[in-house]
Amino acid sequence: MMKTANYNIRLDPAIKSKAEETFAVFGLNLSEAINVFLHTSILQKGFPFELRHPNNNLLAAMEETEQIINDYTSGKRKPKPFATAREMFAAMDEEDEAENTNE
Repeated sequence: MMKTANYNIRLDPAIKSKAEETFAVFGLNLSEAINVFLHTSILQKGFPFELRHPNNNLLAAMEETEQIINDYTSGKRKPKPFATAREMFAAMDEEDEAENTNE
């Protein structure tokens, strides 16, 4: 039997739950998934994925998304019903054109 070491970590409960659901698809519990991550990191001598600092466009998009979520949550914006995806995209194009005109 392999010896084990315990390590306690603090996680956001929502992140933990989503991670458990994600890894369950692969038949792994959270502890097993963390071991896979650590083994892969050791083999690759670093993170097993690219870490990059978000650029200004991404940061602006993230801020805009937060504002939109806050607007809907606070009732400042109301959802618009659309009959088709084409209708929704046309409305989005109109909003973009209006914003570009106002700049």
